[in-house]
Amino acid sequence: MTQIRISDAARFLGVSDDTVRRWVDQGVLDATRDDAGRKVVDGHALAVLARERAEQVPDPSGVASSARNRLVGLVTSIRKDAVMAQVELQCGPFRVVSLMSSEAVDDLGLEPGSVAVAVVKSTTVIVETAGRPA
Repeated sequence: MTQIRISDAARFLGVSDDTVRRWVDQGVLDATRDDAGRKVVDGHALAVLARERAEQVPDPSGVASSARNRLVGLVTSIRKDAVMAQVELQCGPFRVVSLMSSEAVDDLGLEPGSVAVAVVKSTTVIVETAGRPA
């Protein structure tokens, strides 16, 4: 069983430590103590709660798509030359960077402060964890 400290659980869920402690007190999450005596929650239970409480920002585009990874956010920066552009979006706590043609930036009317959707469709997604002894 993966054990997650209260402070880490709060960070993963985007809430305060006090909120997680309140959820433990209310029975929303069960907590135990680790070997060092710190309160921890079960990683699987935390994942279930995260999925249940996830709030998607409504997608303003109204586009139907097969891509499941759609992140609504604000354009925070555009670096553009004659041919290419780098567009940065802040999608909740995530910074997403896209490289596209300068023509596409103009066609989409993108500028800092614009609401946009970052669509990620990839066959390669790299998942990393803390090193584990072999």
